[in-house]
Amino acid sequence: MKAADITEDQEDLNHGEADVRPVIVIEHLYKKFGDLVVLDDFNLVVKREENVVVLGKSGSGKSVLIKCIIGLLKPDKGNILVFDQNIPLLGHDDLDRVRTKVGFLFQGNALYDSMTVRENLEFPLRRHWIDFSQQKVDELVMEALNNVGLPHTVDMMPAELSGGMLKRVALARTLILKPEIILYDEPTTGLDPVTAREIDNLIIRLQKKYHTTSIIISHDMNCVKNTADRVVLLSGGKCYAQGTYPDFEASADENIKQFFE
Repeated sequence: MKAADITEDQEDLNHGEADVRPVIVIEHLYKKFGDLVVLDDFNLVVKREENVVVLGKSGSGKSVLIKCIIGLLKPDKGNILVFDQNIPLLGHDDLDRVRTKVGFLFQGNALYDSMTVRENLEFPLRRHWIDFSQQKVDELVMEALNNVGLPHTVDMMPAELSGGMLKRVALARTLILKPEIILYDEPTTGLDPVTAREIDNLIIRLQKKYHTTSIIISHDMNCVKNTADRVVLLSGGKCYAQGTYPDFEASADENIKQFFE
């Protein structure tokens, strides 16, 4: 199956599910650093409660893409509609409000070493404009840790945790505001196969529990297979192909086959 065939099949599928509202719409996205063009007329629509995995080689622009979606980077051209709000055009306060609905799991976890697990999870609650009582904060912290199976770590320091536990705590922090969208940047990088599979299963379980929409950046083909409702190949700065994991696995396109070799 050629790349174009995969895309056409997905367009037919989208047409049959026209009642499913998109929560992310990316139109003609362009981003460069100096003379290096990273995103070049990239387009993507993500439906509600869909897990989309963005696949691509190292340096292809995957992390740049999700940083643009969350407003950490500003594109040079194009629109990024999240809940119908055009992210590149939002001021600080409006962007902050959108971010309360979007969770971001950083590749390196981004936990504060000097803070306990509890304090790390409290941090996003303190910095957003929503005013929570201490009782509500405590409830949200424990609920998030229970979701990832780590309630006993609440008063531990990050240095006391294994790599898999750190990833789970980072995911708990991502969940603390109960986001409608979660952006995962290489969620299984650096983990052993057993722990990586546990994270994959956790992503699926949380999607079903909270009905989240997710974009997952990954080059881990097991993660792609386990978590993707749809796979998008980012190549040459564009949405080169999209389809299901079996579509990609069966493709004869050399740009797709290389990920299965």
